Amino acid sequence: MPFIPHTEEDTRDMLAAVGAASIDELFDEVPPDLLIDTLEGVPDAMSEMAIGRLMRERAEKDAGRLCFIGAGAYEHHIPSAVWELTTRGEFYSAYTPYQAEASQGTLQVIYEYQTMITALTGLDVSNASLYDGASALAEASLMAVRTNRKAKSTQVLLAPGVNPVYRKVASAIAGTQNLVFDYLPRDPKTGNLDFGALDDAAAPVAVVIQQPTFIGSLEDVDRLTDWAHARGAFVIAIVNPTSLGLLRPPGAWGAEGADIACGEGQPLGVPLSAGGPYFGFMTAKSKYVRQMPGRIVGRTTDLDGKPGFTLTLQAREQHIRRTKATSNICTNQGLMVTAATIYMSLLGAEGLRRVAAASVANTKRLVAALTAIDGVDRAVDGPFFHEALLTLARPTTEVLAALAAEDIQGGYDTSALYPEYGHSLLVCATETRTDADIERYAAALGRVMAG
Repeated sequence: MPFIPHTEEDTRDMLAAVGAASIDELFDEVPPDLLIDTLEGVPDAMSEMAIGRLMRERAEKDAGRLCFIGAGAYEHHIPSAVWELTTRGEFYSAYTPYQAEASQGTLQVIYEYQTMITALTGLDVSNASLYDGASALAEASLMAVRTNRKAKSTQVLLAPGVNPVYRKVASAIAGTQNLVFDYLPRDPKTGNLDFGALDDAAAPVAVVIQQPTFIGSLEDVDRLTDWAHARGAFVIAIVNPTSLGLLRPPGAWGAEGADIACGEGQPLGVPLSAGGPYFGFMTAKSKYVRQMPGRIVGRTTDLDGKPGFTLTLQAREQHIRRTKATSNICTNQGLMVTAATIYMSLLGAEGLRRVAAASVANTKRLVAALTAIDGVDRAVDGPFFHEALLTLARPTTEVLAALAAEDIQGGYDTSALYPEYGHSLLVCATETRTDADIERYAAALGRVMAG
């Protein structure tokens, strides 16, 4: 908190009122082995003036750097109107609505957001957002277990293109409820699923497909969706919302479409901001709406026939018994959702298509320029969206350090994730990269690779 108003006398009075002699006694139910004496790595306290100067100095270090990192968070152009409106007091200070009649503006924003996200993913219903894309996968997996009652398995199979971080987060959250997350076999030539190595006897509760994949390639989503449905499994789609300006939505995958779609909403008008806050989105077929986590805002009419908005479904532990709740999400990322709603409203379908097309074109130019350098090659074959996996003849960490010295953030080191490709690098270009940016990167990488 920026300011704590309680004096020592206030604290003593409050402790006396509850019958505790000290703060430690107030929290004596915490086991002693969980208590710590110091916070390792946390520096000494600083004054407001010193903190302000430190933050300005650190902000200056980012100035002028070219970013070619993707891997789940992307640098897109955000129209100035987006955050000019989002940071108005009506939105900026508004908290999650619990009394619908007192929060009509916030509820309408969420309703419009839900409408746009369902149109984008080609599915029927959307919740009011989640924390981020990774936790959205965990929630989608738990939703699949609750809904797909015919399946006796607790195994969730992941296409090889699913973000490794998403798997870790999903395992940490849903693994405590006995869900097991396993990868399907990878074809090293394409980086995608090896259909020839699939186990036809598999009967998982759900199959997760990411499109585009973590390395930017495009999976055969139709074939894999139909394979999963033929085995009684739910299909959970992880999608980049920007890519849906060009690619078919998950609701149109295969013969029946994906059952649930989720992903990271950061590309929709949310700045990188050193890692957050972002927001996750989730949509599903309407017949599964009662198993969706979080809340859903609906449009209705009052006694006078005037339109209004209300929390239609809110199966959270604040409203019903914890054992009956579909999640314990305490709030949605409302401010980020507001920004995303304004962003999508400003761009529209055509604007989003242009952003996606420009990003693809820039990445093709980037890959062509980089692979023209000796010692730089594509790691996999096939089409890609706005990311591509490269192999290097030198250790990736050394290459990235040398590029950073020239104020270029050269990409994401994937060598530890995919050792079969040796020294590998995931590069990304969005609509914000110019021909001059790409030429600068290629020239710098050429010098680095030449030693």
